Amino acid sequence: MLPILGRSPASRVAHSDATLDAAELLARARGAARLLRPGSRVALDGGNALTRLTHFLGADLAGCAALLLEPTWTERERSAVLADAAPHVVLDLEAISREIAPPRTCPTSISCEIAPPPPQNPPFYLPTTSGSSGRPKVLIRSRDSWLRSFDALDLGLTQQDRVLIPGPLSSSLFLFGALHALHAGADVHLLDRWSAHDAATAARNATTIHLVPAMLAALLSTLERDPVLRTECALRTVVCAGARVDLELEERLGKVLPGCELVEYYGSAEHSLIAVRRGGRLRPVVDVEVRDTELLVRSALTFDGYLDNGVLVPPSTDQGWSAVGDRAILHEDGSLEVLGRASAVINTGARLVGAEEVESVLRGADGVLDVLVSATPHPRFGELVTAVVEVDPAARPSRRDLRARARQSLEPAKRPRRWLAVRELPRTASGKPARALVAEQLRAGSFEAEAL
Repeated sequence: MLPILGRSPASRVAHSDATLDAAELLARARGAARLLRPGSRVALDGGNALTRLTHFLGADLAGCAALLLEPTWTERERSAVLADAAPHVVLDLEAISREIAPPRTCPTSISCEIAPPPPQNPPFYLPTTSGSSGRPKVLIRSRDSWLRSFDALDLGLTQQDRVLIPGPLSSSLFLFGALHALHAGADVHLLDRWSAHDAATAARNATTIHLVPAMLAALLSTLERDPVLRTECALRTVVCAGARVDLELEERLGKVLPGCELVEYYGSAEHSLIAVRRGGRLRPVVDVEVRDTELLVRSALTFDGYLDNGVLVPPSTDQGWSAVGDRAILHEDGSLEVLGRASAVINTGARLVGAEEVESVLRGADGVLDVLVSATPHPRFGELVTAVVEVDPAARPSRRDLRARARQSLEPAKRPRRWLAVRELPRTASGKPARALVAEQLRAGSFEAEAL
């Protein structure tokens, strides 16, 4: 039995390295658990997606709290995360995978005897915030909070389904998708890293996929260019999170894959699942309030706190309500409209502009693969609204067309004054544009881009 799955798994996990049935998955998790001291904090470093998953499940089996280190972090980010998490052991999964047989003693010479997890609800996962709006922070999540989240996101999966996870498990978005599928008894297909072509190829044998909107746009572009892959695509459900899905992208999905359902959910590393949309509007699945446009959440799915140099700092709450800086509108019909993080606000000419509103307008334009709107310092206006456009090299958009699109949908203060083009936006592990990094480099004048 694997605790986070709630029962013995009935699933298979496929990866380019191997395909494991339920018994093999459990055996590998048990082998990984023998490396760990029960109840400790463990950081998992390196390894492919399959190795990471089996060792994460092994940590859960040993009652440990696991941190999945992200390979793309800078040395500063990695050092800061490790300092806050203060793990008892860092496992080098690349080295372990090269062993002929699993080591029988822990790398740190601590006791390796496996004991059942304590009866209370122990921490099992140390997620980090995405880093899209700042340096990653280390959180503590209980197993129960994720099990409840699995129930809240009911995709109707069965043992006949195969769920494609096309991004790194160091992103909680993709780890959640993989564990949610295994919890439901569905098969899982893991990719080590995002590739639109690899995802389109794997989608020939997958019924469900977890993505962020930029990945969905790239996947649809690949299917549009390759009629064979499009015809063979078996997807029936697309699960999207990480940013708002604009209407044009949703309509495009309907044209490329008729009958494929879009399930959009909104959440955060701190609060887990908050709202779900299946057609119509986003509907909360937990208690929410909006006070002066700030979104507050009260939920059994909420995290237990932050780790600061190994010390737990409980979340700040007001009678159980907590916030992470998201702005939203709660409509009279009970639906929720998320406006974005307060940190994604540009102060230009004494007007406050929400970056995500401008992005949603530009993202659907021809030749725009993705867009990030940020601020460039300006002596007169304070900040200039700056659009950094990830362009399609085969159909590069013109600034004239994008400006015309902005004029049609945005009031003057919200229209970009500066336009930059890049081949690829820098991204976080989950595939979201790295907002904080781009903002920092624009302030320093070191961001590498060309004028659009």
